[in-house]
Amino acid sequence: MALSVIQEAITLETIARLDDELFQRYASKLIIQPRLTRSLVSFQANKKRPVYRWYKFKEAFSAALVQTMLDRLGITTGRALDPFAGSGTTLFAASELGLDADGIELLPIGREIIASRKTMQMEFTPDDLDALKRWSREKTWEQATTRVPLADLRITGGAYPEATRQAIEQTLAALAAENPRVQSALRLALLCVLEAVSYTRKDGQYLRWDARSGRRQGQTPFDKGHIPSFAEAINAKIEEMVADLSPQSQQESLFPAETLKGDIQLVQGSCLNVMPTLPDASYDVVITSPPYCNRYDYTRTYALELALLGIDEQGLVGLRQSMLSCTVENRAKDLRAINQAWAAPIEAANGQELLQAVVGYLDTQKEQGALNNAGIPRMVRGYFYEMACVIAECARVLKPGAPLVMVNDNVRYAGASISVDLILSDLAARMGFEIESILALPGGKGNSSQQMGEHGRDALRKCVYVWRKPG
Repeated sequence: MALSVIQEAITLETIARLDDELFQRYASKLIIQPRLTRSLVSFQANKKRPVYRWYKFKEAFSAALVQTMLDRLGITTGRALDPFAGSGTTLFAASELGLDADGIELLPIGREIIASRKTMQMEFTPDDLDALKRWSREKTWEQATTRVPLADLRITGGAYPEATRQAIEQTLAALAAENPRVQSALRLALLCVLEAVSYTRKDGQYLRWDARSGRRQGQTPFDKGHIPSFAEAINAKIEEMVADLSPQSQQESLFPAETLKGDIQLVQGSCLNVMPTLPDASYDVVITSPPYCNRYDYTRTYALELALLGIDEQGLVGLRQSMLSCTVENRAKDLRAINQAWAAPIEAANGQELLQAVVGYLDTQKEQGALNNAGIPRMVRGYFYEMACVIAECARVLKPGAPLVMVNDNVRYAGASISVDLILSDLAARMGFEIESILALPGGKGNSSQQMGEHGRDALRKCVYVWRKPG
């Protein structure tokens, strides 16, 4: 930690002062961008877009944002990278514009979506489409005489009405009779409807449970509303897929499903492990949105999907610990053991005054018992140190003059507003990036429910960062 911070009591006023100093340093780069709507930087703009609408990956940004940024940056050829590929928005949107695209994704749900979409958009035949239509028309799963048992995790037990659970298990058995392409499409359709037909709803840090499930959760009963039957949900999803892939409907649609022109490659694993294996100066652009420093645990919110894909309790814990530190359960990672070349980004994080003040303040709050979870200081520290290493790897793999585009949110803990945008941009500058712009949405993001009581609707910036590797 910088000496000037150590010598004074770390208070909210200390953090505010350092934050203002950093803000002044980058004030000329911080631009309110009216064109950046909340819909554009979230999944909302994908809801009516063919193919992208199939699976509601709520943490995704929109294909329109990728296309907007590539157009703004004048990038029409080359190779793109997304180190946090998610459901593949960057990969598919870049491919539609003619770029080759590489992605890295840890979670099996994201990898399954990307692989299935790629198969359906690049390899599907008319006969495959007919097979999907037959499934919808004949309810093929109902004819299955066997079932593939659906694994239960502790956090998914009792998630479905019994008839729905049986239909899911019959579907898993029946799809084995189809060719691999159709199997992939049907498995994706199944993943797409799990939340809808369950007693659960994704809610940031966890799954909310409808009172009909019989599971007690909180004091106020939660009513999810109408829960469709399995047949209702799966048929609607299959019909949506068929419509988006049918040539006739594409011609008539206001938003036709675009043709994939560039190659798409996906690597399984954490970007902390995979990125050091990528060659130097090999990418023309990085477009990504890492997990935010907001305690959201994707292994919980996507637990239904992970269970269907065969992840057991031990596998779930392994995924959670391999993720970027964004949950309070993440243990500290030994970054030097992962890559001995990361001394520079670790030193950059050590010397970032605002970051060190935030971590010191949170440590003090923990000692005083003022935090609602003692893991928050460890999570925040781990997040920024790991992101420093990711940024260093991006600088290494980008070609000279190439840009990095990142979507991220600022956060607040124990009353401390944490300017993620300024801290990460300062770390990027320390590792050689030119800070081209920090594009802020016109309206900030509201507080979490835990913060509302004390801080009301004080807005937090949501931004798209544009950094460039010097030419």
